[in-house]
Amino acid sequence: EVQLVQSGGGWVQAGGSLKLACAASGFRFERYGIAWFRLAHGKERQGVACMEDTGRSTYYADSVKGRFTISIDDAKNTVYLQMNNLKPDDTAVYYCAADNFWRIDFGAWAAGTDFRSWGQGAQVTVSS
Repeated sequence: EVQLVQSGGGWVQAGGSLKLACAASGFRFERYGIAWFRLAHGKERQGVACMEDTGRSTYYADSVKGRFTISIDDAKNTVYLQMNNLKPDDTAVYYCAADNFWRIDFGAWAAGTDFRSWGQGAQVTVSS
């Protein structure tokens, strides 16, 4: 069974940092495209960061460039989202997602429609 289990998240003051983790079971990330999305109250789902399998190219939403970093620990089969200099606008539930890399149009990854496996979500709250 393909499963993504998230950990991390919580509350932090503006300017602080948090790290989210997404552990996979039932498959290996090496052949998958991986992404992080967020859903804020009253807003549409937003693609935050994405990592291709091939070459491990990464993509970021403009709003998080320079502050967020997606990374992978192959030995732990876990993907991370390091979030620095957090802002109140970053408050949301964050989800990791993955699917076979050949199924993903990386030019349109942020739509999220190419990803079939999703984590359970983690709340991130940033206070001003």
